[in-house]
Amino acid sequence: MNVSWDGERHAHDPFEPGPVTVVERKPLAPNIQLLTVHAPIVAAKIRPGNFVIVRADEYAERTPLTVADWDRNQGTISMVFMTVGTSTYKLSKLKKGDVLPTFAGPLGKAMEIDSWGTVLLIGGCYGIGIIYPLARALKEKGNRVISLVEGRSEFLLYWRDRLEAVSDQTIYATKDLSLGDHRDAADVVESLMKAGEPVQRVFVIGCTFLMYHMSQVTRPYGIKTIVSLNPIMIDGTGMCGACRVSVGGQTRFACVDGPDFDGHQVDWDLLLARRKAYLGPEAESVER
Repeated sequence: MNVSWDGERHAHDPFEPGPVTVVERKPLAPNIQLLTVHAPIVAAKIRPGNFVIVRADEYAERTPLTVADWDRNQGTISMVFMTVGTSTYKLSKLKKGDVLPTFAGPLGKAMEIDSWGTVLLIGGCYGIGIIYPLARALKEKGNRVISLVEGRSEFLLYWRDRLEAVSDQTIYATKDLSLGDHRDAADVVESLMKAGEPVQRVFVIGCTFLMYHMSQVTRPYGIKTIVSLNPIMIDGTGMCGACRVSVGGQTRFACVDGPDFDGHQVDWDLLLARRKAYLGPEAESVER
């Protein structure tokens, strides 16, 4: 069951958990922020792959954020996000003690977690933080976890200690070779395949291009590749239809059918086209 809190509702309602307050907000890397909030009811139910919808203030749009960590005992949830527009800019200015007028979750379907053998996780940008709870859960299931982190340079790769703690092998790919021996995640995947690494499943989380590119790289090897799609989303309950995507020739809604799908079945051209629909208004909003 999804649980939400909206500051405009009556606080005496016994089914409402109370206002969600900011515990911490800090930068992890340029344009990448960590937001931790106190939301005990949602923290008790969250699972890898779930997301939440937040508003920084009463005038901000509803922003979907995938959860990167949680502490059920402390009742906290942490989200990693990239500052790209007005709403995420507002989120990046939150301070300890601030109250979020909207915090809804857990939303979406949790990722399937099973014992497959060797699993490859690929993360870039905000996805670096999001593959962390997935690696932890897969490791607890007895999988051999290989975490691959990609970025332009070493200073953009955060949470390395966390990932290394829950991974059997951690590989870094940087465009400037400041960390690791590869410039591109595709090079790493090809090297692993040629070396006979028995990868049974691949998970990719990050920008749309990274997820698309990795899906194309793994396709010839027939390895099921799961991606976490990030289409435009409004209500998060499947009613608005804004987050519709085409997967396997059928229309799916990322908020209720996903956000995780088989990357080999996604219509990437359609997804990219739909994501560009509001670039003009978004740019105008940032300027204002």
